[in-house]
Amino acid sequence: MTTLRSPRAAPDLTDPALYVNRELSWLEFNARVLQLAQDDAIPLLERCKFLAIFASNLDEFFMIRVAAARQALEAGRKPSTADRIPRAEVLARVGERVQVLAAEQARIWAQDLRPALEGEGIVITPSAALAPGQRAELDRAFQREVFPVLTPLAVGPGLPFPYISGLSLNLGLTVRDPMGGETRFARVKVPTGLPRFMRVGDVMVPLEDVIESHLDRLFPGMEIVQSALFRVTRDADFSISDEADDLLGAVEAQLRQRRFGDVVRLEVEDGAPAALLAEIVEGLAVPPEGVLKVPRPLDLTALWQVAELDRPDLRHAPWQPRTAPALRGEGDEPADVFAVIRRGDVLVHHPYDDFSTSVERFVEQAVEDPDVLAIKQTLYRTSGDTPIVPALIRAAEQGKQTVCLVELKARFDEERNIRWARDLERAGVHVVYGLVGLKTHAKLAMVVRREGHRLRRYVHIGTGNYNPSTARLYTDLGLFTCRDDICEDVADLFNYLTGFAHPPAYRKVLVAPAHLRDAVVEQIDRVAQAHLAGVPGRVVMKMNALVDGPVIEAIYRASQAGVPVDLVIRGICGLRPGIPGVSETVRVMSVVGRFLEHARILAFTSGDDTRYFIGSADMMVRNLDHRVELITPVEDRAACTELGEALEVMLADTAFAWRLHADGTWTRIRPAEGEEAVDSQGELMRRAVRRAEERLTW
Repeated sequence: MTTLRSPRAAPDLTDPALYVNRELSWLEFNARVLQLAQDDAIPLLERCKFLAIFASNLDEFFMIRVAAARQALEAGRKPSTADRIPRAEVLARVGERVQVLAAEQARIWAQDLRPALEGEGIVITPSAALAPGQRAELDRAFQREVFPVLTPLAVGPGLPFPYISGLSLNLGLTVRDPMGGETRFARVKVPTGLPRFMRVGDVMVPLEDVIESHLDRLFPGMEIVQSALFRVTRDADFSISDEADDLLGAVEAQLRQRRFGDVVRLEVEDGAPAALLAEIVEGLAVPPEGVLKVPRPLDLTALWQVAELDRPDLRHAPWQPRTAPALRGEGDEPADVFAVIRRGDVLVHHPYDDFSTSVERFVEQAVEDPDVLAIKQTLYRTSGDTPIVPALIRAAEQGKQTVCLVELKARFDEERNIRWARDLERAGVHVVYGLVGLKTHAKLAMVVRREGHRLRRYVHIGTGNYNPSTARLYTDLGLFTCRDDICEDVADLFNYLTGFAHPPAYRKVLVAPAHLRDAVVEQIDRVAQAHLAGVPGRVVMKMNALVDGPVIEAIYRASQAGVPVDLVIRGICGLRPGIPGVSETVRVMSVVGRFLEHARILAFTSGDDTRYFIGSADMMVRNLDHRVELITPVEDRAACTELGEALEVMLADTAFAWRLHADGTWTRIRPAEGEEAVDSQGELMRRAVRRAEERLTW
């Protein structure tokens, strides 16, 4: 039993030294992804995938976070995060850390992955290393497949520096006319519509190398004096004015401007000629700290092409989600989802539990059921192959009242959401675009059904998007319930979002920006106060990010009261564990594995009572103050047991877990000598298989 103690004298809990900067913490998360790329216990093509994910993550980080920090610095805004580090210092430290990580990324590729791929017969080589016959084949392929889509652009009188699109790979050149001696800067864009690696028999050649070896075809009669590969990252963040009368039109206008955002990063190949680099920097107005020199190849997101090669022996065995036990029907018939929910709440855990036989089935049965009168749904992100949007369209065509709240401001999904919104509107669905000034991030679906002389509501509350693609890759939770109090709350929230009223008073659910933060702090403080009074307590919180000052302060207070606090934070963590007198009882870990950890679970224990919550919100200012979020209590005994077991399995992970230290550094957790590593995601897959097999023996 934990020793009880009274709060001791401690530093001011608002002291910036007690907090980690969110940008620097995020970079350490991406460093954990990078470590997986060099873990030889992971199948080779999966390691290539992690290297591609690292690169893609870094692109988005610069497009959004670095761009926002630079804008704030230029506007003279003071730091708003609890660490209070000046933005100029943050940008400088980001630049230093990214340079280190980029060098490590290049080393992993050159020294680990590329040789290992060659050992498996997957050869990636420059064209100069090809045999004469292969080179002739490459020449024919270039003439047939590449040359027709290339457009050389030169700078000169009447020819300004060309527009360089964000994330495009380019060759910058100095081209000289040997007849007159005139030199010009020229640029050749590596086409994005072609595979990044060209196949020549069993060999793969980078497309940029193919182009570079055929520059004489693009500049006939000219001399290529010098060349360098470069890549530009542009500011892709935007905000919509609170005064916008037409939200859809305002988002479309901002999307058109996004492609012209300021340059926030210039990646250029290491060893690029100084004069050529200077011309590129000047032409693009790159800030000095935005230049990143990296070895070839640039843009390792290209490794997705390698990771998807048809070599099942070099990747994880495919995982087939199982239908949750409660939702299995008799024989080949699907279960009656509504009848199942009436018997008791149902908790599903993706991708271990099948998304299609749970969430999709819930919506599709509602469409098919003649007793269903209304369907209401939020849509933040979804995939192009989703069956949910077509199902909502069918519901509207059948005369059911169908409401879909489409979040137009879901970053990088704006265009797809606009298309879905218009398709839904044309079918007669009542489409709502959310509240100006707030993103609607809550994951909610509600069905209203006539049952005898009454109407009954059924709801699904999730931690992840209604996206069948990510449901196979992200770990997320969903609760199906028809409890009156929770359903009334969800109905009130939908009415608030679609109508015109003050925020309602909720019975059970926690909603942002109304009161979610206060409710979470209240739960933590409740456990701490009871712990001081002699009732042993514990707090366990699993989420993607923790940076909100008031929530961290509440955790610090709980630790000062002696409460054990376990935090499973996939990404950003602004809290420092293990500080004497502040956070001695706090343990922070991160699990980064085969699936992206995305579920949010909060568990507050006082004595024999543990209160569980799941929902859409991370503990960040953006979630708690600037988004519509919903977290629901989970009260069904079996569902609570399942949540508790999932948390304990994750806390025991010694295969894909890291521990955070007080100085902000992370170290990989390893099993004790002689013990087998615990892979929490692998264990949850095995449990799903066992549940499926047990059902078959009934």
